[in-house]
Amino acid sequence: MTVRIRTLDEAPAGAAAWDAFVRATPAASFFHLTPWATVIRGAFGHATHYAWAEQDGAVVGVLPLARMRTRLFGDLLGSTPFCVYGGSIATTSEAKAALDAHAIALRDRIGAPVLEYRRLEAADEGWTERPPLYFTFRKPILITGDDAKDLQKNIPRKQRAEVRKAIERFRLTSVSNSDTDGLHRLYAESVRNLGSPVFPRKYFRLLAEAFPGEHDVTTVLHEGRPVTAVLNFHFREQVLPYYGGGSAAARDLSANDFMYWEVMRRAGRERGATLFDFGRSKAGTGAFAYKRNWGFEQEQLHYCYQLAPGAAIPDNNPNNPKYKLVIAAWKRLPLPVANLLGPPLVRGLG
Repeated sequence: MTVRIRTLDEAPAGAAAWDAFVRATPAASFFHLTPWATVIRGAFGHATHYAWAEQDGAVVGVLPLARMRTRLFGDLLGSTPFCVYGGSIATTSEAKAALDAHAIALRDRIGAPVLEYRRLEAADEGWTERPPLYFTFRKPILITGDDAKDLQKNIPRKQRAEVRKAIERFRLTSVSNSDTDGLHRLYAESVRNLGSPVFPRKYFRLLAEAFPGEHDVTTVLHEGRPVTAVLNFHFREQVLPYYGGGSAAARDLSANDFMYWEVMRRAGRERGATLFDFGRSKAGTGAFAYKRNWGFEQEQLHYCYQLAPGAAIPDNNPNNPKYKLVIAAWKRLPLPVANLLGPPLVRGLG
């Protein structure tokens, strides 16, 4: 049977079959699920172009795409903005080829200069690959139920000491719920301090609504007050702590080490998770070093491109020297001002 390309715009009822395919296909990721389309449109106003390959009435491949088009940061058709992993996923070479051809034709039709895939395993053959910049960090979770043994098996010695200090000296506790507004308050302060624009509060709310049984928020409390929090996603046997932030006091309280241990412990014991996916970080950043210190080995993410004539690989990241002065100025903004100015800017920085 011939492979047929269909889109969610023309056949929205296909979302259920799409998501069933993603959950059953090992190469697919949490970021290939269809609710991301609703979130990206609702939070940022970007057009989404979700296409799947159908053969003999069955889904044999999927390709989530969204177009980020802003005056400041350019125009890109990507799989997928605001996500770690993306690109076409198919069970046959014919389906993959059909999806990739569809994406390139779509790029040409809508006039986007850049088509980007975010690959974990390897770059697509014949595509232009970005020099190594982004890395992901994943590690098995080994939970038995004994706190002391679990700490020793899952966390390096220095981090174990920080977790114990957080518990025994500072008496930190944690709660797990869906308080994305509380998370956003801490997150906004953190990213301002790093010189980055903040995501809108609406984005976090939409993520919680889109994945009601596949998310939670872990919040760490000191003397009853939240000091750090993280939004986690749960997919198959994986836990993915995704957006986190903390107050100025968090570091001195060892709150972040305690928080990520609580995420790992809760996911392993309460959800049966066996893999901790720490997400992507740029080489040379504090987040990159922090994850290495937690005993994770980096895995290169392969950002690969099909470029229109005259187009170049985008370079919208904080390591770009042209943003140095802007980042320094942003760190000095009052928090309410940063929260007002950030959301319109960040929509082009997925």
